[in-house]
Amino acid sequence: MSQETRVWSTPPGVRLGPLAMIPDGGARNFVLQMKAGRFHGLAVRRGERAFGFVDRCPHAGLPLAQTLDQYLTPDGAHIACSWHGALFEPETGDCLAGPCVGRGLTPWPLGVVDGTIVTA
Repeated sequence: MSQETRVWSTPPGVRLGPLAMIPDGGARNFVLQMKAGRFHGLAVRRGERAFGFVDRCPHAGLPLAQTLDQYLTPDGAHIACSWHGALFEPETGDCLAGPCVGRGLTPWPLGVVDGTIVTA
């Protein structure tokens, strides 16, 4: 398969790195190259927890951020789609405003084990 093939989930147990790599209240992009293709996701940190989502707006199918790791509103309260202004709840991915109200981001299950973000 081509390296450009996109996949929409990851297996459990993939160690992404220390939770400390994401500032509390911040977000970070992750791209994982797997045998089947490339996965694009984002993680939002809230205290000692990480919430993950597939990096794809449910409205237009585009990545959410036009600038690397710029997923959150300036106050850090919501995930924002930089293309059409949709706003998402950072712990659930529910769309709160914009063209995709009633839909949400696709969850990417993450956990934190001994201070390391791990796919679940």
